[in-house]
Amino acid sequence: MRNYPNALLDPEQCTVTIIDHEPQMYFSVESTTRYEIENSVVGLAKAAKLFGVPCILTTVEAQSFSGPIYSKLQSVYPQVVPIDRTAINAWEDANFKKAVEGTGRKRIVIAGLWTEACVTFPALSMMEDGYKVFVVADACGGASKTAHDMAMLRMIHAHATPMTWMQVMLEWQRDWGNKDTYAGVMAIVKEHGGAYGLGVEYSESMLKK
Repeated sequence: MRNYPNALLDPEQCTVTIIDHEPQMYFSVESTTRYEIENSVVGLAKAAKLFGVPCILTTVEAQSFSGPIYSKLQSVYPQVVPIDRTAINAWEDANFKKAVEGTGRKRIVIAGLWTEACVTFPALSMMEDGYKVFVVADACGGASKTAHDMAMLRMIHAHATPMTWMQVMLEWQRDWGNKDTYAGVMAIVKEHGGAYGLGVEYSESMLKK
């Protein structure tokens, strides 16, 4: 089987950055349902953990304004303390930048709130510094659909790659013969995969019969 190291994501080359999934940021999201974003970002976080991909969590003004990181997201990484910052652009925060650079990886999978600011700003900055950025669109949200859509277009024009959380996970899995992660992927699909997850549960119930 051929490898496609430049076209497809490899978990050993990636870092996941999840930015500002906090109550205050969620309050103003109008680009899609908050449930869809919450479901997607937790699915992404679980996939990163399953595949051993470094996951960096960050918040903005958690104590004074935005509140703590979304509890279901934090529960995936209970020992990880999110990097709190004041800069809207996480890449301008020394601790966040050091954490990303410390992974030694150049492919950054990014999700966050809001798309038009706290996702777009670091995405553009990281690309300018030589990183390849993959934006998980369904794990991001903006203050309006227009704001989200225009932010995605701006990042795409700057050569970021748009993806969904499921696409990221399946790209990491690559082959159903990879049994080390197969059961974990199926568990995540059943919990967060919507109709796909229901289909998996149905198939499993039929096979048991």
